[in-house]
Amino acid sequence: MDSKRNVTKRGFTKYTFLVLLVLISLSFIAVFDHTQNITSFFRPLWDTPPSPFEYIPHYYAENASMNKLCNLHGWSLSSEPRNVFDAILFNNELDLLELRWRELYPYVTKFIILESNMTFTGIPKPLTFALNRERFAFAEEKISYGFLPLEIPHGVQVDPFLVESHHRSIMNELIRRSGITDGDLLIVSDTDEIPSSHTVKLLKSCDGLPTVLHLEMRNYVYSFEFPVDYNSWRATAHMYSRWTQYRHSRQTDLILSDAGWHCSFCFRHLSEFVTKMTAYSHADRVKKKDYLDYSRIQKKICGGDDLYGMLPEEYTFKNLIGKMGSVPRSASAVHLPAYLIENAEKFKFLLPGGCQRSLE
Repeated sequence: MDSKRNVTKRGFTKYTFLVLLVLISLSFIAVFDHTQNITSFFRPLWDTPPSPFEYIPHYYAENASMNKLCNLHGWSLSSEPRNVFDAILFNNELDLLELRWRELYPYVTKFIILESNMTFTGIPKPLTFALNRERFAFAEEKISYGFLPLEIPHGVQVDPFLVESHHRSIMNELIRRSGITDGDLLIVSDTDEIPSSHTVKLLKSCDGLPTVLHLEMRNYVYSFEFPVDYNSWRATAHMYSRWTQYRHSRQTDLILSDAGWHCSFCFRHLSEFVTKMTAYSHADRVKKKDYLDYSRIQKKICGGDDLYGMLPEEYTFKNLIGKMGSVPRSASAVHLPAYLIENAEKFKFLLPGGCQRSLE
């Protein structure tokens, strides 16, 4: 009897051990799969927000005089508008590049653009701008194009942030060769961070501007149908000097309110989503192969959901919880780039009701 009880006890112990082993293994797998979300959820506990910006109110009305607008900002009307240089790194955002340059063309002296034969993650890529340059013939006389050749042996792991930093270093050389001089206005931003034309006209026309000024932009994802917030701040406007550096990071506490649009992952084709997801500095967010599945991406776009299933990256639980879930749709197509509205049929994928994407 005791022997039978001991056998039963040993069997129960072995069974319990196996169950615990399976549960612990599943827990480790779950934690590994959701590490980023767990980290994001507890961010308010382990991270502190950067110092707050000092917001400069942005005044604009369609028929207001430039003298009045300069004065409202505490500046004065310049006797002669300054030259404006717009500098971007380019990957594959052809549609947003066209919207950007059409929006800014009347006010920009030189469009400076740099592209490479490899992505930040070391993947060979076509020279998308060079191959489609005829699309931008309207701005040809203003284009200063730079090509950055890279050679990264197949199979060699690269740090995408270092490759991106190298791009920005080369951009500094391209800017210096563009004809820019001290006192000119240099706009530094990514292709999808588009300053509004009236913002650039204001900065072009007024004296007394700060040496460097961040530009607050309204954040959108996938199209202008999904407005997220006003937390885009990396775009900057510089009064150029020999010390000016092409950087995509915090450089001042001053920020001009409501100065443009940041449309992230605003692509026409599903293939372009995959290209960016595997090419840019945050390619490590592609944790699973099915993240690149076209049908999954399409579902995420129309649902206003995060491509990677990530939680919002916020510094307070209030903001984090407030942004959980899908981005609400907006039916508004007001206060958007003029060329977008004038060519609504061509760019319908960027407007309300246009969430369906083609494959290529």
